[in-house]
Amino acid sequence: MRTLRIAVVGGGIAGLAAAHRLIELKQERSLPLEVVLLEASRRLGGSIATERVGGFLVEAGPDSFITEKPWAFDLCRRLGLESHLVPARAEHRKIYVVHRGRLEPLPEGFFLLAPTRARPFLTTPLFSWRGKIRIAAELVVPRRRAASDETLASFVRRRFGKELLERVAQPLIGGIYASDPERLSLEATMPRLAEMERAKRSVIRAIWSEQRRKKRGSPGSGARWGLFVTLENGMQELVDALASRLPEGSVHLGRPARHLVRGGAGTAWMIRAGESAVYEADGVIVAAPAHAAADLLAMAATEAAVELRTIPYVSTATVNLAYRRADLPRPLDAFGFVVPAVEKRAIIACTFCSVKYPGRAPEDGALLRAFVGGALQPEAFRDDDATMEAKVRNELRELVGIEAPPLFRRVWRHARSMPQYELGHGARIERVRNALSALPGIALAGSAYGGVGISDCVRTGEEAAERLLRELA
Repeated sequence: MRTLRIAVVGGGIAGLAAAHRLIELKQERSLPLEVVLLEASRRLGGSIATERVGGFLVEAGPDSFITEKPWAFDLCRRLGLESHLVPARAEHRKIYVVHRGRLEPLPEGFFLLAPTRARPFLTTPLFSWRGKIRIAAELVVPRRRAASDETLASFVRRRFGKELLERVAQPLIGGIYASDPERLSLEATMPRLAEMERAKRSVIRAIWSEQRRKKRGSPGSGARWGLFVTLENGMQELVDALASRLPEGSVHLGRPARHLVRGGAGTAWMIRAGESAVYEADGVIVAAPAHAAADLLAMAATEAAVELRTIPYVSTATVNLAYRRADLPRPLDAFGFVVPAVEKRAIIACTFCSVKYPGRAPEDGALLRAFVGGALQPEAFRDDDATMEAKVRNELRELVGIEAPPLFRRVWRHARSMPQYELGHGARIERVRNALSALPGIALAGSAYGGVGISDCVRTGEEAAERLLRELA
């Protein structure tokens, strides 16, 4: 059998997962397969990067993944990293919401935007009494009859009212995607909520039913580990483990793939990369951002490229600040806080890293990480590092009371890093896939297609690898 050659374009977590899965399948099935990975930058991992500064462990981008979606967890098992997994500290599983300039805890029992415990909900200052009555009225709100897509803001406002949208939904769910909920597709981001309405009419009733079922069932790996897990040496550990499993010489850094064209006799595709390099391949997995994928596919798949260019992206930054614990005016007792847009602050959220996970700071230290930018704060991303840091420190002074200068700071910028799942996103991706279906040996992977989290990116990469091998076989 002739040796197949598959090229993976993009060395972020989706591309690494795709390349690794190809190597796994090659070994499992004794396939004559050659894999080459092309990455435009000089390092692998995309927005994932971990730095050690003294006794502090600082993350540039994602700091964890969720166990509810199994793909990243299963990948860690196969890589031999399960013993390195660290769950979030259960004793500090609390989130604050900024409300009128103060940090107020999200009421206990809030799950998927809905209250499940009466007393914390009734006593929280986050909502007015009128807002609480409106939220409780969700129990009798009729289900939506239309089958078309709906924005997250429209769904929440229709079922729960304006206060829940502004105070909880926008900072929590909109923050995950760094998005404007007025433009965010419900079906593409929170299809579970739409399904709850269809199945039970009331989202609150659906959540109550689900929680009763879980209590009767047996706990799985998610129950053992909790919802959020990370790696003891940071998320860079996952990137390094994947890279170490790839064959020597298969990874090519500093090689931006520029054009994909039909190959000549004996090969399906030719990739022009860098200044003059040309790579031949029987199949190509494009694991680059949608705008980069559009440039790559412009000559080979014009219709798909046009659709991919319509997926907007926003930029975000993380500002990490390290402190002596003695310099904090009060103990940090939560995972962090989120900031509703109506508060008009300079940050969208802040994680108390050294509280959320062990080993992120020395015993006498504390590490905080603020998030800046996104769809609702595009101008904040354009600040220089000094201005961005000053604004973050001012917010921490007003909200947390931190007056002391940090021991050090790290600012990481992720330009055009977050795809926006706007209204109609699912239909748009379906059109892209239909356009590519006529071309043999092309697959897409990455955060623009099936979820922005690490686990979703792993899934898209592995599914692309499996689908492409089936097709080529």
